[in-house]
Amino acid sequence: MTATLRVYQYLAPAVLAPLSFYLWWTEYRNLSQVLVAWLIPVLWSYIVPGIGTNMFKVWEFNVRWKLGRFRPHHGFVFGSTTATIAWLIHGQPAETLADIARFSLILASVLGFWNVLYEIKALRGGILKVYNQPWADGRGEEAIALDYAPWIFGGFGAAHGLSIAGMEYLVGHFGPLGAVQAAIYLLLGLALCISFPVLGFMRHSLQVHGHPGTRPVSKEG
Repeated sequence: MTATLRVYQYLAPAVLAPLSFYLWWTEYRNLSQVLVAWLIPVLWSYIVPGIGTNMFKVWEFNVRWKLGRFRPHHGFVFGSTTATIAWLIHGQPAETLADIARFSLILASVLGFWNVLYEIKALRGGILKVYNQPWADGRGEEAIALDYAPWIFGGFGAAHGLSIAGMEYLVGHFGPLGAVQAAIYLLLGLALCISFPVLGFMRHSLQVHGHPGTRPVSKEG
């Protein structure tokens, strides 16, 4: 399994980055909508894990090529796979507010579930290290992953699903957005995708552990 994950981290972005972009382009034929679906997860997975590894030092990648504790291709490892999964579960464009909520919930559930499994395998294989409270308490990989992965990845899925379906709703009711409007929407969607899962995880960590979980926890402390 470790060998598979090590190959996957290079093969997935090489194949899925262009494929996922093409799939979303055939879905919309509208660049602003494509960028919301495809670019947000790529940017998110550079920003959030990049800060978590090199600034807060809670996570660390154990791979050959690294920038500090961060693998430089990680944005396309997570981002292209996430964009592909989102396309696979995407149905008809959102026409109602209920459609927006439905897709947001489905994407949160799917990303939360599969990324919990992936994180456990990556932790077991030594590709990923996470210095959180369960790690400091000497608990296993499942407990380590379950402490953050549902909040981070499920929360991201909810926010990203809201961003994708929300833009479909706007375009369907008011027509395509202009360049400036699309850029503002993209930035707001990215901000939501960053803040919602991170704040949700910090709240969870404060309630369960008494600290926000944004610093590595010492096994001695």
